[in-house]
Amino acid sequence: MRRRLINSTLAVVLVVIAVFGVSLVIVETRTISSSAQESVNSEALRLVSVIDSRTLAKETINPQVLSDQIDPKRYARVEIPGRPVIELGEKPEGTVIKGAETGERGESVLVEEDRSTVTREVGRTLLIIGAVALLAIVSAVLLAVRQANKLASPLTDLAETAERLGSGDPRPRHKRYGVPELDRVADVLDSSADRIGRMLTAERRLAADASHQLRTPLTALSMRLEEIALTDDIDTVKEEATIALTQVERLTDVVERLLTNSRDPRTGSAVVFSLDEVVKQQLEEWRPAYRSAGRAIVRSGKTGLRAVGTPGAVAQVLAALIENSLMHGGGTVAVRTRVTGNQAVVEVTDEGPGVPPDLGARIFERTISGRNSTGIGLAVARDLAEADGGRLEMLQQQPAVFALFLSREARGRREPQSTTTIR
Repeated sequence: MRRRLINSTLAVVLVVIAVFGVSLVIVETRTISSSAQESVNSEALRLVSVIDSRTLAKETINPQVLSDQIDPKRYARVEIPGRPVIELGEKPEGTVIKGAETGERGESVLVEEDRSTVTREVGRTLLIIGAVALLAIVSAVLLAVRQANKLASPLTDLAETAERLGSGDPRPRHKRYGVPELDRVADVLDSSADRIGRMLTAERRLAADASHQLRTPLTALSMRLEEIALTDDIDTVKEEATIALTQVERLTDVVERLLTNSRDPRTGSAVVFSLDEVVKQQLEEWRPAYRSAGRAIVRSGKTGLRAVGTPGAVAQVLAALIENSLMHGGGTVAVRTRVTGNQAVVEVTDEGPGVPPDLGARIFERTISGRNSTGIGLAVARDLAEADGGRLEMLQQQPAVFALFLSREARGRREPQSTTTIR
């Protein structure tokens, strides 16, 4: 591209120089020739005037007097009736420029100049015009190279940006070149890089969330299937199979929820559901794991609560909190339900050391973890809670108390005031 720009610019300059240079040469040649002819004619006229004036004054007319009136490089022939011919200067050879005049008393003057004088003047003019043309060509080449670099370098950069996008590097360059058309292309490429970056981030996030969120349901399902494989009791098999089917349904809901959340984490599908059933389900799923760890999980607080949200999402949030207490907490884990204003609250706490002071509210950020975990669970849990209009907060760091706030169903009757403890 650089070569094309330079060649095209140089071609335009050469055409302009050829057109205007030839015209200028012709005009200057004619001007110099006309000027020389007028100068010769003017000298002839001056000599005639001097001769007439001296004749009237009856003054002497001789070569010495007339030589002062003529250019030493020119030749003059003066003919006065009744007098000898007077010649001034050296008669030129070859082509000459002539100027002749006749006086009032019949005297005639012929002035000649060698045409080589005009030729030399035309040559000097052509030399000047050629130098100017050469300077114009050099300037045009330099300007063309500069302009070519200005236009070609951005295109090279844009091509590299497009190649990086194609190779999976979506970082925008945010580089502009001062050329509106190129800047428009750069804007489009940067926008595409941002979109590709968001898509890649969403895919990585979905993969991480899926691996984290599906791990617990799959583990629970595996435990139920092991129970079925190890027992010969039909009633136990039926009970465990029913629980396994429930877990399969929950696993399906988790997958659908992850896919929906990857497209738009703000999109929820809230319904009115029984909070007791979700809490009971989680306690049943996690009690074997706590029993294996030599710990207990209990429930207390108000019963009969109905909340607005997505049961599967709420189950995932509670699962994340209960799993965190199992992995990072200690002692007995308490799941408590209560009411505050128009919200139903589920609190999960344990008797462990709590959240390190240096983490604080950052515990909900992705990749933030106090004890070598993935740092994804609480971040996903908060996204799931907010998708249905709820919120997940840490009420206390030591010991750790996490609370899930959900909107309550608008009901005309009062909630039961009894408080129970279930182990």
